[in-house]
Amino acid sequence: MNKAITTKPLEGVLVVSIEQALAAPLCSCRLADAGARVIKIERETGDFARNYDDAVNGESSYFVWTNRGKESAILDIKSAEGLEVLHNMLAKADVFIQNLAPGAAARLGLGSESLRSRYSQLITCDISGYGELGEYKNMKAYDLLIQSESGLVSVSGGPESYGRIGVSICDIGAGMNALSGVLLALAKREKTGVGSSVKVSLFDGAADWMSVPILHQKYTGKGPNRAGLKHPSISPYGEYQSGDDKTIVISIQNDREWSRFCDELLAQPDLKQDERFSSNNQRVANRTVLDTIISNCFSHYSGADLRKKLYDSGIAFGLVNHTEDLVNHPQLRYVEVNTPSGPASIVASPVILSDDNQVFGSVPALGEHTSALISEFSNDSRGLV
Repeated sequence: MNKAITTKPLEGVLVVSIEQALAAPLCSCRLADAGARVIKIERETGDFARNYDDAVNGESSYFVWTNRGKESAILDIKSAEGLEVLHNMLAKADVFIQNLAPGAAARLGLGSESLRSRYSQLITCDISGYGELGEYKNMKAYDLLIQSESGLVSVSGGPESYGRIGVSICDIGAGMNALSGVLLALAKREKTGVGSSVKVSLFDGAADWMSVPILHQKYTGKGPNRAGLKHPSISPYGEYQSGDDKTIVISIQNDREWSRFCDELLAQPDLKQDERFSSNNQRVANRTVLDTIISNCFSHYSGADLRKKLYDSGIAFGLVNHTEDLVNHPQLRYVEVNTPSGPASIVASPVILSDDNQVFGSVPALGEHTSALISEFSNDSRGLV
């Protein structure tokens, strides 16, 4: 039996975060999962993600997902008293994260350069929509807007219409990029003893993911077409229907797999010599004909039989699951966390360290720790809103 872990990697690290919505809270949540103490600074009305929905026994699904293990303090950081309490926190902090509106942190005297000149050990992490340079720097940026500006929607969806990626992928990506940057900065500080600045934007993250379409456009003059659940440059790689209307996605990555697919799934070994399908480029060029052949074959199988045949043949595949399928997926791991409305079962962290017991802290009520934190970091309570 594995011994339960007693020390998490970031125990002793203090993180202060002025955060809202998703990107910054996701970053600080992962730090809390790793053992950091995370103090979440909220306004009187709270992080607006608290009110996105009430799906989890009255609590917001977004907030429950990204705020476990934190302490919540309501501070009026526009007041001298509230700002003083915040600075007392920062004097002891290792990491400061913020995703305020463009320019707001600097106007409050919380710009990265200013803070690091005052607190040499501090790592500052600024999360923005478009970065701090260029004509877009002051624009508001929400997930779907970045999906649009970055071109993500132009390569998503089907041939007839654009498609939004169905989760807040740009926010999520920015949060994970921020986490990576903070961990790099912590490692650097171990060597230098000095904090550094981490700057992450939603647009930069999305643009990085668009590298392959960008390179195609830049060097061939043509980007990929929207292909729905078909891969634009690999075939066969996409969705097909079984005889009982189950949707299944298959992926053939090389000629060895193509050969086995012809022999064992299609039972048409002669297709291997067919010039139209002799290479991946040829299969892409003749995708319509090939898809018809595959669809005709798959229509003779039930979804269950087709799944077994693909599995036995070593052909890569995945079922197109809906949320009602996913909640009971045999690979899905859950953990239980406490919320202001009681226990909730949520998806476990995707990162598993050896001997980590995957026990995480509670989701805080708004301002739950204000009094204790004011007491810890100040001699009075004037910073309370």
